[in-house]
Amino acid sequence: MTSFAFVFPGQGSQAVGMLDAWADHPEVVETLREASDALGEDVGRLIKEGPKEALALTTNTQPVMLVAGVAAWRMWRSEGGALPAVVAGHSLGEYSALVASGVLTLAQAAPLVRFRAAAMQEAVPVGIGAMAAILGMSSAQVIAGCAEVQAAMGAGSMEVVEAVNFNDPMQTVIAGSKLAVEKACEVLKANGAKRALPLPVSAPFHSSLMKPAAEKLKLRLADTAFATPQIPVLNNIDVAVETDALRIRDALYRQAFGPVRWVECVSAMKARGVSTLVECGPGKVLAGMVRRIDADMSGVALFDPATLADVKTLLT
Repeated sequence: MTSFAFVFPGQGSQAVGMLDAWADHPEVVETLREASDALGEDVGRLIKEGPKEALALTTNTQPVMLVAGVAAWRMWRSEGGALPAVVAGHSLGEYSALVASGVLTLAQAAPLVRFRAAAMQEAVPVGIGAMAAILGMSSAQVIAGCAEVQAAMGAGSMEVVEAVNFNDPMQTVIAGSKLAVEKACEVLKANGAKRALPLPVSAPFHSSLMKPAAEKLKLRLADTAFATPQIPVLNNIDVAVETDALRIRDALYRQAFGPVRWVECVSAMKARGVSTLVECGPGKVLAGMVRRIDADMSGVALFDPATLADVKTLLT
C-alpha cells in the first residue's frame, strides 16, 4: 500500500451543500447530530441551506469545516479505509486532525472551535484587519517586504503586517491591520510579486493581532481533556508530532497567533515516508498545493462517494 497522510483544510473551502452527496449516510447523519447537540443548533441545516453569507461568518465557518472534515474521515473509515501514517491540518484543519487521531471528540472540538472563532473576531473587529495572498514571490522576499513596510510605519506605529501562511514556495499569505496589508501589497507588487490578492476574511488570522484571542483560547484549552493520539498529528506551528497533552495544548495556543508552516509540514510528511496526501473534506486546495511544494509527491481530494472510491483504488 502507498504510504499516505490525511490532511484537513481550513477556512475558505466551505460551501453551501458541501455534504449533500452523502448526507443520508448513517456516519454523516451521526456526525451532524453530534455537532448539533454540542453546539445547540442544527449544523446540518446550516451546511445544507446556508446562506453563503452565514457560512462565511468565522463563528460558523470554523465549526462547519471541522464537521465536514470529520464526516469525510468517518466515511473513509466506515468504508474500510486504512489508517494514514500521519494526519495534519491547515490552520483550523488541525482540530479535525486531532479528532481523527482521537485526541479530541467531536463533541469537545465543535464548541472549542466556535469559541476560538468568536475570540478571534472579538480581538480584531471586522474591517480593522485584513489578509492577502502574495503569488509569484518567494517567502523570503515576502518577509522582507513586510519588514520594509513595518519599518516605514515607524517604531511606535500600531500598524502590523506579517507573513502568516507559507502555502507553497511561491504563495505566501500576509495578515495584519488593513492599512499595513494594503501598503504591503503595493510594495510587494512593486518588488516583483505577480499578484497580491485580498482575501475575503473577517480577521487577520495567525498574525500577532490574534494574541488576545489566543490568551482566551489558552484558558479554554486548559479546561479541555486531551487523550493520547492514536495516529501521529503533525502540527502547524512547530512542524512537530507531540503526544503530551500539555504540549499539544501549547501548540494550539501558539498556532492562533503564529504562522502556518505548510511547506515545511509537507516536507516533514515526506521525511516520514509519505508519498501521497489525501485532503479530507471539501475542496481541493491542499491537494493542489502538493506538487508545487514537492514534485515527487501527489495530492488527492476526498469529499464525496466518488472521490472516496477513487482514493481507495489509488492507495491499494
